[in-house]
Amino acid sequence: MAHRINEDCINCGACLPECPVTAISEGEEIYVIDEAVCVDCKGHFDEPQCVSVCPVDCIIEV
Repeated sequence: MAHRINEDCINCGACLPECPVTAISEGEEIYVIDEAVCVDCKGHFDEPQCVSVCPVDCIIEV
């Protein structure tokens, strides 16, 4: 399953370097995840790294 960053994002950038497939980028207002590229960290980590580092829990599974 892919993940999505919702409007609660505070633009801290903590998630950006954590993505092993570079699916996260800076959007116009908040960071965004390319859902077509996101692999839920499968094959890389046991849990989604972006979710584990997000200080405001704004990354949801879609």
